[in-house]
Amino acid sequence: MRLDDLLFSQGFGTRRVCAGLAAAGQVRIGGAVVTDPALDVATEGLAFEVGGQRWVWQATALVLLHKPAGYECSQKPKHHPSVMLLLPAPLRTRGVQPVGRLDQDTTGVLLLTDDGGLLHRLTAPRHHVPKVYEVTTARPVDDAQVRRLLDGVVLDDDPKPVRAEGCEATGPNALRLTLVQGKYHQVKRMVAAVGNHCEGLHRSAFGALDLADGLAPGQWRFVTDAERAALVARPKPG
Repeated sequence: MRLDDLLFSQGFGTRRVCAGLAAAGQVRIGGAVVTDPALDVATEGLAFEVGGQRWVWQATALVLLHKPAGYECSQKPKHHPSVMLLLPAPLRTRGVQPVGRLDQDTTGVLLLTDDGGLLHRLTAPRHHVPKVYEVTTARPVDDAQVRRLLDGVVLDDDPKPVRAEGCEATGPNALRLTLVQGKYHQVKRMVAAVGNHCEGLHRSAFGALDLADGLAPGQWRFVTDAERAALVARPKPG
């Protein structure tokens, strides 16, 4: 791929801007400055630098962000800053979108991608991609609440019961919920339906992805090919 086309595909600006970045000596490949915008570059596994910023070529971007509280998962936020501000300009330029949404006061795993097919695959309930939530509750959790969440509760917008795929008390006022749906304010509404109240909410995992590598609030990284494959793998029957 031509160098200017490569930079364009990664969100570094228009082709004219990308050609100018190369001509100005802002691009390094393998530690060497590359100034020819028409240079043919192999993209597979390519790592390069633009203006001192290290980048890894991605045909489609899939990003894991540790969302902090106080940010909206929207391109046009109403009351709080957008999570998009936590990402570098090239990712915003190429049009990554949140895979589902977390409320502004909810923290934890948020995925963003510019791959429409993947976004649908990860959000469609029929694909049963599990999301794990750590819930801090206002009142003590008891066995009856856990059983009701596992058996299913009725929310006000759907007469069909919604149940947790997994639920366990992790402390006197704490729950771990595993869901495969993505209804509006679902965790908070399910907890309210069993007579409790959600005071804190953190998504600890999305499918095979979690924050075990120590990604700090507000930080992001690219999802690896192996992680992507695990994320979209079909669950085994039974």
